Amino acid sequence: MKDDFLRPPRTVAEYGADLIRVLGILSVLVAAIWSTATDAGILALALPALMLPRMLGMRGGADLAVGAIVLVAAASNVFDLYRSIPGWDLVVHFLCTGAIAATGYLVLARAGIVVPQGSAAFAPRVPLVVCTTLGLAVSAVWEMIEWAGRTFVTDEIFVTYQDTIGDMALGGLGALAAGVVVASVHLERANRD
Repeated sequence: MKDDFLRPPRTVAEYGADLIRVLGILSVLVAAIWSTATDAGILALALPALMLPRMLGMRGGADLAVGAIVLVAAASNVFDLYRSIPGWDLVVHFLCTGAIAATGYLVLARAGIVVPQGSAAFAPRVPLVVCTTLGLAVSAVWEMIEWAGRTFVTDEIFVTYQDTIGDMALGGLGALAAGVVVASVHLERANRD
C-alpha cells in the first residue's frame, strides 16, 4: 500500500485523481478558516475515502471517479445542495455508496477476505453480494452519522424517516451496480509496481 501511495502519477487520470485529493485537503483548510467547524468536519470525513484508492493502486480512471464522487458528496452537504436541488440526495447516495462499496471490495481482497479480481478463483457473482452488503452497511452508518449530527450537533441537518429509507435504498442499488462493475472491470492497475 505504501508503494502504491508514494508512486508518482503517470497518466492524465492519475494526475486528475491527485488533484482531487489536493482539493479535498484544501477544502478542509478553507472551511476550517472561513466557514464552520461542522463544514470542516464534513469535508474531513471525506479525506480517508479520497486517499484509499491511491493506496490500493486503483487504475487512474477508477481513482479519479471515486475521488470526484466522494468530494462532490461532501461539498454538496457544505453548499446545501441536498436541500436546494430536488433528487440530488438520491443521485449522490447511489453514486457515492457504489464508489465506496467497490473500493471496499478491493480492501477486502487486499486483506485476503475475498478473492482478488485478477485471481483465477475470482467468481463474478461474489462482488454482486459483497458490494451490495457493504453498500447497505455503509448506508446504515451514513444515516446514523446524519442522525447523530442532527441530535448532538445541529438541527440544520435534514433527517426524516422517508429520507433515510430512500437514501439507503438508492445506496443499496448503487452498491449493486458497483458489484456489476467489480465483476466485469478490473479496478487495480495491471502493473502495480
